[in-house]
Amino acid sequence: MATIAPAGAPLTARWATSLWLVAVGAGVAETVVQVMHAYGDGASPSSLAGQIAVRAVIYGALFVVIDRYFRRGVRWSRYLVAGLLGTVGVASLVSEPIGWLIQNGDLSTVDWSATFFTIAVLRWVHLTAVLTALALTLHPQTARWFHH
Repeated sequence: MATIAPAGAPLTARWATSLWLVAVGAGVAETVVQVMHAYGDGASPSSLAGQIAVRAVIYGALFVVIDRYFRRGVRWSRYLVAGLLGTVGVASLVSEPIGWLIQNGDLSTVDWSATFFTIAVLRWVHLTAVLTALALTLHPQTARWFHH
């Protein structure tokens, strides 16, 4: 039976690992929904293929780092995951909604479609997982374990 993190890992590290993986999964799911929506709106398959390729490389690399290094307590992976996802990841999750709010000014123009709702829920799960995983990654018990 596979484990999320080694038995010697504190609960904070095991939960951080799980939540980082949830964040990656939510990002993949959101990508699928957005690509399907864009394709349905007439986006060209070639432009979508480029976006899919970039996201596949990013999410694939993050999964490998989390699965092979972070969950085993490799010190550099803690800094990479926390630094990269805690800054660039959070910024990418909130910049689009904040930009939309600044540009449109109010929520009365929101298209409350199933696609919008699905993307909003996935984005919320993604952001919540990242912020919680970040807090757990920076927790003193997790920090001690990474320095074992």
